[in-house]
Formats: sequence, structure tokens, C-alpha cells
Amino acid sequence: MTSEASSGSRRPRSGMLRRRSPEEDSTVLIDVAPEAEKGHTYGSTAPTSESGHREAAGGVGSPSKPRVDFVLVWEEDLRLGRQQGGAGRDETDTRGAWRETFLDNLRAAGLHVDQRAVQGENGAVHYVLLRAPWAVLCYYAEDLRLKLPLQELPNQASNWSAGLLAWLGLPNILLEDVPDVPPEYYSCPFKVSKLSRFLGSDDQENFFTSTERHQILFAILAKTPYGHEKKGLCGIDQLLAEGVFSAAFPLHDGPFRTPPEGPQAPGRTQRQVLFRYWARWSQWNKYQPLDHVRRYFGEKVAFYFAWLGFYTGWLLPAAAVGTLVFLAGCFLVFSDIPTQELCSSTDHFEMCPLCLDCPFWLLSSACTLAQAGRLFDHGGTVFFSAFMALWAVLLLEYWKRQSATLAYRWGCSDYEDIEERPRPQFAASAPTTAPNPVTGEDEPYFPERSRVRRVLAGSTVVVMMVAVVVVCLVSVILYRAIMAILVSRSNNTLLAAWASRIASFTGSVVNLVFILVLSKIYVALAHILTRWEMHRTQTKFEDAFTLKVFIFQFVNFYSSPIYIAFFKGRFVGHPGNYHTLFGVRNEECAAGGCLIELAQELLVIMVGKQIINNVQEILVPKLQGWWQKFRLRSKKRKAGASEAVGQAPWEADYELLPCEGLFDEYLEMVLQFGFVTIFVAACPLAPLFALLNNWVEIRLDARKFVCEHRRPVAERAQDIGIWSHILAGIAHLAVVSNAFLLAFSSDFLPRAYYRWTRAPDLRGFVNFTLARAPPAFASAHNRTCRYQAFREDDGQYSPTYWNLLAIRLAFVIVFEHVVFSIGRILDLLVPDIPESVEVKVKREYYLAKQALAENEALSGTNGAKDNYSQSSERSLGPQPTLPGGGQASQVPSL
Repeated sequence: MTSEASSGSRRPRSGMLRRRSPEEDSTVLIDVAPEAEKGHTYGSTAPTSESGHREAAGGVGSPSKPRVDFVLVWEEDLRLGRQQGGAGRDETDTRGAWRETFLDNLRAAGLHVDQRAVQGENGAVHYVLLRAPWAVLCYYAEDLRLKLPLQELPNQASNWSAGLLAWLGLPNILLEDVPDVPPEYYSCPFKVSKLSRFLGSDDQENFFTSTERHQILFAILAKTPYGHEKKGLCGIDQLLAEGVFSAAFPLHDGPFRTPPEGPQAPGRTQRQVLFRYWARWSQWNKYQPLDHVRRYFGEKVAFYFAWLGFYTGWLLPAAAVGTLVFLAGCFLVFSDIPTQELCSSTDHFEMCPLCLDCPFWLLSSACTLAQAGRLFDHGGTVFFSAFMALWAVLLLEYWKRQSATLAYRWGCSDYEDIEERPRPQFAASAPTTAPNPVTGEDEPYFPERSRVRRVLAGSTVVVMMVAVVVVCLVSVILYRAIMAILVSRSNNTLLAAWASRIASFTGSVVNLVFILVLSKIYVALAHILTRWEMHRTQTKFEDAFTLKVFIFQFVNFYSSPIYIAFFKGRFVGHPGNYHTLFGVRNEECAAGGCLIELAQELLVIMVGKQIINNVQEILVPKLQGWWQKFRLRSKKRKAGASEAVGQAPWEADYELLPCEGLFDEYLEMVLQFGFVTIFVAACPLAPLFALLNNWVEIRLDARKFVCEHRRPVAERAQDIGIWSHILAGIAHLAVVSNAFLLAFSSDFLPRAYYRWTRAPDLRGFVNFTLARAPPAFASAHNRTCRYQAFREDDGQYSPTYWNLLAIRLAFVIVFEHVVFSIGRILDLLVPDIPESVEVKVKREYYLAKQALAENEALSGTNGAKDNYSQSSERSLGPQPTLPGGGQASQVPSL
């Protein structure tokens, strides 16, 4: 926290804005030069008193070699330098100057910087090994408000299913004894002056975990300038984008393969434990060790896997009920009287052409499709739709409880409100500063009115991209209509009979191609727009980016199913008066109805996308990893380097693939959740396919993080972010969607109406649903035909149509109100935060207040403060000085 002494100027009053000066933009974070002159080893990797021990749970270091907290890499290609002209050489020189300035500023910030190079025939790979000494770690831990432990708690982590099985006295095959279970703590934000109050403060080497050290190092890297900060020349992210560095990553704590003695052997690493008990395919039926995942990868990654596992567990009952509903449909096919009438009608019902040049056809030819449609369209589907709506509500309610429990257990309950700092890119570009209303500290500030204008401008781009998706959808619709006409003209009678189905299936494939191509383009565009909007924190930035992409992807993925479910076949007209779109006759539902076509569309998009994604996630990383290793090792072989000497850890990790974040993983699961809930009335098997996919997805993603990717920077998170709100919106939309599906796309209500008003056994139902072509159409073609509609012989809607319309609208209203009411009651009955967590939060607040008391009125005599300050100074060692002359306990805010 910056004091008046260190800043050299008076702090502005609360609520006042202050324009930042050029001097502030170029302020060095920590100036250690005066201490370096006294014999300190800042800026080198010489062993120091705090670097002589190995971290208890992983880390790269030994008594003879200091720990490496972070690695920067750049590649030098001598051939490229010889080929480039003057402009290219100038660009290379500029990058080199930026790199040297950046490294000098890191040394000035108190980091140990050690440079290594692996020479090749035509270039070299340079590695910059970074380490933060004890003093720097303490300063930034306080500035970042890292929560550190005050008191250990009995480990009470449990799983609801484990508790249920224990209560029932049943064996739990999902449970496995994972070693090195991280303990639980009461914690509070770290303060240097109260160092002795925190657990483990006497062990400087292991006081900060490896993930906490990585967070501190990355915070320094993200803030350190390499030129004029107001011009955006600041931070490692910008240097990576400019190609100054090839990679920046923390090290894994050794190989993931377990030693011969096994994962229980002394000296095992966290990575080896995660591989043995989490990332192997044989662990598909075991609980995920989430606390281990959080300790090694950070809260953000752990929350993703917690959500994925929780959602997959809840898919079990949904898949079981959906499978039973599907099996019920299989039995009903053989006893359904309308289906039997249709299949045995032979030449009794001659149907009107489905397209402009399509032939007349017999209704009995659609027997197979009618039977397939009956698998999904029966009374059990109504029950299953209501069941899935309530399932989604309960899933999200209990996830809130689980999320609150994990957030407390991992010490991040108030991260977004209090702990989260402004984004380095935001801080570099913000024109003014203003006091934070929560902490009272001066922070970079961007006027809200300007941000709103930028958000509105970005929204217009989103609308334009959505319009592009709609254009693609119209193109697919026209493609289907034209393809149906072309195939129907085929001399092959089998192809001609299946013209509509072939056009529908190939249209689904074309639509999938459009989806995948447009997704790649829009994600890059959304990232540019979100950066321009100047969001203060990383959480707000990610939420805005997520919302943009999801709106687009929602329209992209769901537009075709929505068209089939609610629009296709609704605006066709009747024989002699067909409606057209751009001169092409509007599509009709193929024989068997639109519901079976919707089920086909869902299976093509949902299952097809899952197969493509899984193949990509398995094969692409393998190929990329092989190429990266081949490229780097070939350089060493050409240079005559021996591989027998062994690889350094940073060389081995650089051969791995960069971690690309969690956005695509979340998006895949949320889109899947939409397919499982929004259109479940058309495909009761969707939860089963989702469950099978997710069993593979969990271990596939785990294996990527543990084995194939470089270790990501551990990021803190309070929950899964805006995805929770998106999931809630999908759950509400699913109720409305399924109500309209059952009312307007299913035969459930027409059958019920016919049963009540005409025949309880449904005999004659097929004839009831067919209208006769108007006389003018029949005379023009010298034959009469039937078509599916409730119309009179002159083409006008019949009284039955209007009666059914009233019943359908009433069903929608009743279904929605009943489901929403039950969901609301469940929402009220299930508290978002468990009572046990609320008690622990209050207890933690009390302990934090006691531990950080400033005088003896709370915790002792007035001399306690000086004693703690003196003890902390002895623990920290000599203090680096700041530009304003203050001590490092007054470290500038990141």
C-alpha cells in the first residue's frame, strides 16, 4: 500500500479523480540497488539462506541449486537474421532492446534472473530462470492480499454421494485413498507486520506454496514495463504477442511418471500424485482429488473440474430416466394403433408432393420414419420434459451450495469484491486514478460513461455477426429445398423416395461446417472488442468476453434446431397456394414429422461435435507435441549436443504445449447443457450421450493439464464466473422451449384431443390428421391427394385447428407455470450457502480480527505492534527500498 512518504505526494480525497503523471507510469516496482551494494544477491541465482531447502510438495530446487519459480523463453534464429534486410534487422534490434529493458526492470524489482542458452547449428534457445527472494514474496503477498493460513482445521471434505452410501451402509467403489491430502485452514489476507501469526512463518522456504509463488511472479511480470507504459509497452502478455518472448510459464515439479516404488514412495511430487490418481484412464470411476488439483493448478482450474464432475454426476439420473423413456417408446411402437394404421394403409392415402417437382407418394412408405418418431413422441416424453426442467433447477441450486463450500474451503469467498486487482493492461491504459470504494486504495480508473459507449459499439458488431449466422441459416434452408428437388428427380427410386431425408441430413452436415468456421472467426473478433472495452479486472474482462461469444455461439449452434422445432412446416400453405421464400417453396416436415427430424439434427450437431472435439483433443496435441519435440531436439543434434547428458526441467517443459485456458472447455459443456435441456423433448437419449462424453472429457482434460501442457499460471477464482448465470438462463429457456415443443411439434395433444372427443383407442387418428387437397388442385393434376393439416376442403382452417390451438396455448401456460412454481419453491427450500459454511465464515472472520489486531486492547499491550514489526523485519532480512525512499512494506499497488 503506497503511503504519502513513498509516493511523494498527498493522497487525493475520497471520490476524487487524479490524472497519473508520466513519472508514475515509469515507476520501478521495487528498487533493490542500495541493498545490492551491501552484498545481497538480488538479480542472480547465487544460493541464499532461503533457497537451501526443497519445497515439501514439489518445486524445482535442491540444496545446491536454487528454486526456479518462472521461466521465460525466446528463440534466436541466425538464418533469419542473415536473410532479413534493414527493416527486419531493425525490428529484431527493437525486440532485443525491449527484452533487455524488461529483464533489467525485473532485476530492479528484486527478482533473481539467470540466463541459460541451448546452442544449435543455426540459432539458440534462450531460457531466463526467475526466482523471487523471501522479501519480495512477502511484499507482494501483502499487496495482492493473498490469503494465508492462521489455524488448521480438521479435514471435513466429503462428497454427497459418499455420505449417502455410508449412511446406507453400502460399499463405495468411487472412493480412493489419495496421499498428501491438503489440509484445510482458517485464513486471512497476509500482512508482513503480523508474519508470526501465520502458520509456518518460521519456514521461509515452504511458507509460500508453489502456486502462490507463481501468482506473485506473474503479477510482477504482468506489471513490469519495457518502455513507455502509456504507449502500452508493459507486461509479459504484450511481449509474448510481439514475439519478444516465445513462452512464459512456471515449471512442473518434475516428470509425471511415478517412480518404481510407486506414488506412495517418499519424494513423490504433486504432479505424480495427480497423474496416478486423477489423469489416468483407469480412474474414470473414481472421485476427482479436487483439493490436490487446486493446490497444483490453482482455484480457476479446480473450479472447472469441480463443475464438470458435479454436472457429470447429476447426468446419471437424467440419463437413466431418459433411457427408460426411450425404451418405453420402443415397446409402444409395436402396440401403437395409429402407427399400425399408417403402415398397413398401403395405397389408401396418396399424399401431395412435398416440394415443387416432387412426385405424389404413399403414406405407407413413411412407415419406418413413423415408427422411429414414435420412439421419442409419446406420453412419457411429457413427464421427462418436466423432470428435466426440475432437474436443471435442482442441479444449479445444489451447485451454488457446492461452489460456496469450495470457495470457502479454498479461501476465495470474497476474491472478486476485495482481493482482485486491476488488470495490468487496464492499469497501463487507464487515464486517471480513483480510490477503490471497498479498499480505499488509489487504483487506475476508466470513466464508466466511456466504457458504456464502447460496450454499445461492440454490441453492434455482435449483432452484425449474429445476422451473418442468420444468413447462413437461410442458405442452409434454401440448400435443403433445392437438394430435395434435385434428388427427387433421380432415376433411382430409392433416392427419390428418401429425397427429403437426404436433403435434411446433408443440410445438417453443411450447417455443422458453417458453425465450426464461424466460431473460429468470431472468437478472435470478440477478444479484440473486449480488450477495447477497458474492463477493470480479469474477472469482468472474462465475463464480458464469455457473454459475447456465448450469444454468438448460441445462435450459431441452436439456430438450425430452433428453426426445425418451431418454424419448419408452419408456413407452408396448402396445395394450390404454397408459400415461397426467394421463389423457393417453403420446407415441409418430412414424412414422420419434424420431431424425428429435430432428433436427427440434435444427434448430428451434438454427437458430431463431441466426436470431432474429442478426436481433436486426442490427436492434435499428440501431433503438436511431437513436432515441438522434434523441432527443438533436431537443433541440439545438429549442434552436436549429446542427449545422454539429460534435459534440464525448463527444456523438458518447453517441449510441452502451451495451456490455452478454459474458455473452450466451458463453452463445450454449456452448449452441451443446452442440448440436454432445451430440446430434450425431441431426444430423451441426449443426457446419456452427454454422460458418456463427459466420462471421457474429464480424464482427457486432466491428462492434458498433467501430461501434455505446460503448467498454467495458478489463477484465483471465486466461482465459475458468468457461466453460472448463463446456465440459469438456459434452464429457464428450456422450460419454455419444451412447453412449445410438446404443444406444437409433438402429436401428444392432437392424440389426447382425439381420444377425448372421438375414439379412446385412437382408431382413425391418421385419417383425422390428414386434409384433402382443394378441388382446384385436384382437377389441375387429375388426381386427389392428402396432406397433413387441420383444414377444410377449400383450404381454410377447420374448427378442429382452432380448438387445438387453444388447447396448445393453454398447455404452454399451465406447463410453464407449474414447472416454474415448483422450481421457485425448490429455490426457496434449498439455501445457496450451507449453514455449516456460514458458521465457518464467521469463525474465520473472528480469528482474522484477533490475529491482525493492532494493539493490546484486542490482543495484548501497546508494545505488541513494535514487537511484531521487529520480528518480521528479522524474518524478512534487509528491506529493499522504493523510489520514494520508503521501505518495501509500502510496496506500490499492482
